[in-house]
Amino acid sequence: MTAMSPTPHDPLGAVLPPSPDNELDTLRELVSSTYLNHDPSLVTIRAGALFARLKALNRAANHATRAHKQATADSRQEMDHTYLGLQNLLYEKRHLEREIDKCRQFASVYQDIPVHALEDFMQIAPEEAPLNSPNAKGAPQLDLKRKELIKEKEALLKESKAQLATVENVKTHIDNLMKTATDVRRKVNDLVQPLPTTSEPGQSTPAS
Repeated sequence: MTAMSPTPHDPLGAVLPPSPDNELDTLRELVSSTYLNHDPSLVTIRAGALFARLKALNRAANHATRAHKQATADSRQEMDHTYLGLQNLLYEKRHLEREIDKCRQFASVYQDIPVHALEDFMQIAPEEAPLNSPNAKGAPQLDLKRKELIKEKEALLKESKAQLATVENVKTHIDNLMKTATDVRRKVNDLVQPLPTTSEPGQSTPAS
């Protein structure tokens, strides 16, 4: 296992310890026939130093494993938080869409009744219409009511446009969250790749 540089998908790459292959090869040399005529005490000292180095590498590998597990847990927590936020936004989006549909389907009893100004009404009214009756005198109030209804209609249209703009913003936010969730999931997948482990010196690996 060689030391790695950190990358956007593996920010912990730098903590990976170097490969123990060199130390293991040197230990194999020490027990080979090449060192039969060497001073045993020197061979023992060198072997002890190599074993100490292997133990240090093993501790570093264990530390790297724990660090990667913690990073994986943190990334999963971040992904869960992002997913929860996405669900909340989807719920809000559906709620706003229902409200917009209600506004679009709203049918006022006044929208199909033509309302004319008093002067126009007096011109188009039939001759038998009692223009001087109390009801005719209430025409200014009707005109005022008409203006109020027009203002109410404009307010509803304005509110509907505002809600449409909110829905568009929510859609954009959802797209950004989905992109973030994809990036986090990719990081998690990279972090959970199996790490090679270094066995304690003196322990043999069972044959497969």
